[in-house]
Amino acid sequence: MIYTLTLNPSVDYFVQLEEVKIGELNRSKSEMKFPGGKGINVSRVLKRMGVTTRALGFIGGFTGKYIEDFLQNEKIETDFVRIKEDTRINIKLKTKTETEINAKGPHISERDFQGLKEKINHLTDGDLLILAGSIPAAMPKTTYEELVKICFKNGTRFVVDAEGDLLKKVLPYKPFLIKPNHHELGEFFDTEITSREEAIKYGKQLLDMGAQNVIVSLAAKGAVFINEACALIAEVPKGEVISSVAAGDSMVAGFLAKYEETKDVKEAFRYSVAAGSATAFSIGLCTSDKVEKLLPHVSIKQIGIELE
Repeated sequence: MIYTLTLNPSVDYFVQLEEVKIGELNRSKSEMKFPGGKGINVSRVLKRMGVTTRALGFIGGFTGKYIEDFLQNEKIETDFVRIKEDTRINIKLKTKTETEINAKGPHISERDFQGLKEKINHLTDGDLLILAGSIPAAMPKTTYEELVKICFKNGTRFVVDAEGDLLKKVLPYKPFLIKPNHHELGEFFDTEITSREEAIKYGKQLLDMGAQNVIVSLAAKGAVFINEACALIAEVPKGEVISSVAAGDSMVAGFLAKYEETKDVKEAFRYSVAAGSATAFSIGLCTSDKVEKLLPHVSIKQIGIELE
């Protein structure tokens, strides 16, 4: 079973306007709302690809109930820890550019955290856990590290989509997959990454630090995949980027969906790039049909991994 973890989920309220006039009444052209959070996004995309998942995390109040009902209506299994305060609401304003207003989220008690750790402790070596997103301010900075230690002890494979110190602390426990973008990878090594060759060079250092597979997205410049056996470069399909929200989450879902089916990293990477692009070219998450249409337009090239 694939489990996804979202520590600070949200109800994401998308509002489209011609422009935002500060200090004046603004009227929207359209609105939509969806359950938000990186792990939840991964669960929803995996479900659209025919993969069963179970969503973990914390939910509370009427907004938390909305998220659970929404996911269950999409036939996604849930096993959230229920908390006292309401799950947050995030606002996504779409004009000529994207503007996001993200709430900080509810308080998570030590008892809540213990409840989550008990759920993680029931995972086995046949399961995979995806830890995605930031840690709420109310939780310990060691949260991810504590959770992956449980996975490591139980032989549970895990994926981490996080940045900075969160990523650094989990690398020694050998994550199955990590997926920084080129900005996050540059910040991790205190440098600027502007090319695919540089992304491969620094991605290989993440392998040396413990990661088993690494995907680095580079926006219009495509993406790279690195593991101990190969290094791959992908050209992204041409299309109009409508929203970058959840494109990275879709890449994670696309890779895992195809890898669990084929165990072929090259095809999994191709599917990952197509899924990320399909979401970027859409309002909301990609569908399986949109991913399939883009697959022929994703070219993959293998190169030598020895880069200085």
